[in-house]
Amino acid sequence: MNSNVKKALRVAIAGFGAAIMTAPLTSTAVLAQAGGNDAFNLPEDISFIMNQVDNTNERRATARVNGSIITGTDIDHRLALIMAAQQNVQLAPEDIAPLRLQVLRNLIDETLQIQEAAAQDMEVTQDEVNASYERFAVQSRGMSIAEMGAYLTSVGSSPRSIKRQIQGELAWENLLRRNVVPFVNVSEAEVREIWQRIQESRGTTEYRLGEIYLSANSTNRQQVLTNAEQIIEQLRQGGSFVAYARQYSEASSRIVGGDLGWIQLEQLQQPQLEAAAAQMTPGQLVGPLEIPGGFSILLMIDQRQIGMPDPRDALLSLKQISYTFAPGTPQAEAEQQGAAFIAAVEGMSGCGTADADAAAVGATTVDNDQIPVRQLPEALQSVLLQLSVGQTTPPFGDLTEGIRVLMLCGRDDPEENSGPSISDIMDTTEEERIERRAQRYLRDLRRDAVIGYN
Repeated sequence: MNSNVKKALRVAIAGFGAAIMTAPLTSTAVLAQAGGNDAFNLPEDISFIMNQVDNTNERRATARVNGSIITGTDIDHRLALIMAAQQNVQLAPEDIAPLRLQVLRNLIDETLQIQEAAAQDMEVTQDEVNASYERFAVQSRGMSIAEMGAYLTSVGSSPRSIKRQIQGELAWENLLRRNVVPFVNVSEAEVREIWQRIQESRGTTEYRLGEIYLSANSTNRQQVLTNAEQIIEQLRQGGSFVAYARQYSEASSRIVGGDLGWIQLEQLQQPQLEAAAAQMTPGQLVGPLEIPGGFSILLMIDQRQIGMPDPRDALLSLKQISYTFAPGTPQAEAEQQGAAFIAAVEGMSGCGTADADAAAVGATTVDNDQIPVRQLPEALQSVLLQLSVGQTTPPFGDLTEGIRVLMLCGRDDPEENSGPSISDIMDTTEEERIERRAQRYLRDLRRDAVIGYN
């Protein structure tokens, strides 16, 4: 089995540090199956015979899954983990009820995975769970088991909640390893065909996109749209895209936080998504975009030209030259001092004398010899890439805190990028097929389950 596939299957172990605390819950429930209303020939206006249909958002979130009970406490503890991961993002009260239902769906999937593994004599042992929990506490959180337990209790959760999630992830890994991975085949011929197309497209732009996909049909369209709009708002307030993708997305990419990897726009196979992505810049979030079968939220993670070196991968040697105003300096005097500083910078002859030249006008300097362009604020990236050694950026700052410039003292350009290798393409294609089969496998488990709600 190749390394990428192993990584996908071991997400519960290898990524537990980020995974648990950003709430990477198991895949979400499928809201709509292929065919929609046409398969059932439903009328547009539905009248219930008896007024006893529960409102989904008012139902108490407990369930019995093939005889196994999911309690309200189970849901409370898992919800507390999600809330703790949101950090500064405050969820509105109306957002809590849908989130509780989502947690319930995730716990149902988790229970089905654990039950299926046990039925196939692949039950995860308590020793395996405890070992993974200890690795998570020590390696990912830097805590002892006791400290981890105290932390979880402090946020309203419990070690049992995380151990249950670990058990579900390990059970699912075992099931995929036996029942899915051996039956996924990718031929060398099709991989070489993909590789050849990539070589022919050298110099064209490819995009790294994140996606959160929510399925919808004519019956639940408005509710799904409302949920998508709430997710967008929470992301714009600082929520983690990776966490929300793992928590809500129904696409197979949810297991990797919605990351679609490097693709060309035609690979999206949706004109609406292609048109939106073509106008996006790195870091931009758009949506919800309505597409056949549901809604998508897109995040432009990055862009690059295929087979060409990315200038933003260059390593720069920079010298920051700063001038700070004394507290209480009148604005007119600050303007005068600022003008004198800017004039002095313009007269500097390069990095060799910059320290002395700066000291002569009361400025300070700080050096950084290995800083990637892409780590700098976007507004500075394009400016610095146009500079020659010894030149400075335009001054930035203000007359209250101070002003500064960056002087370019050296630049190491990136090596040419030859694009993904045949092995990389093989791994990615295999992983995608495993994820698609895994999604169908879980859907079958849901379909065959006996689930009762309290």
